[in-house]
Amino acid sequence: MTLRPIKAVAVFCGSNFGASEEFADGAGALGQALGKAGITVVYGGTTKGLMGIVADAALEAGGSVHGVITASLHQRGHSHSGLTIHEIAETLGRRKERMVELADAFIALPGGIGTVEELMEVWTMNQLAEIDKPVGLLNAAEFFSRFLDFIDHMVDTRFLPAAHRRAICVDTDAGALIEKLHNYVRVDVPKWL
Repeated sequence: MTLRPIKAVAVFCGSNFGASEEFADGAGALGQALGKAGITVVYGGTTKGLMGIVADAALEAGGSVHGVITASLHQRGHSHSGLTIHEIAETLGRRKERMVELADAFIALPGGIGTVEELMEVWTMNQLAEIDKPVGLLNAAEFFSRFLDFIDHMVDTRFLPAAHRRAICVDTDAGALIEKLHNYVRVDVPKWL
């Protein structure tokens, strides 16, 4: 099987640290693994929370980090000054579009409603064949376990084909998750049951 080439991964995660040190540990491990692998981190461009940890860890590992921040957050002083590339997007919608354009794959870490919204948007875009870019969850401290239970409920209640549930890569280890993204094979099953 041919490995899927991945030059850039968009990382979606919290601008807070969360209640467990395991969340920060996972963010640091992911940033380091991506940096060491020569995979550019594309993210929201801030120093805040897990977002800042991912960026700093990737930079410390010798990696490249491409931040895309909204103009309003930049004006409030939230921009990370040490990034390899820094872009300012006028709106949140344009920021997300740009991250999707830049990335070959996506990884979500623990976060809030923005993180979940970004994750679901790219997962849906894959489901509708608008993109062919693998999506992964770094399940630090089992943060996404209840979320995945809810996704299983969607399958059980026939709102989601089972194949689409398997169309997302999940792991607790950053290196193993990156490997799963490289080995991802597109799910080509219609979304309609």
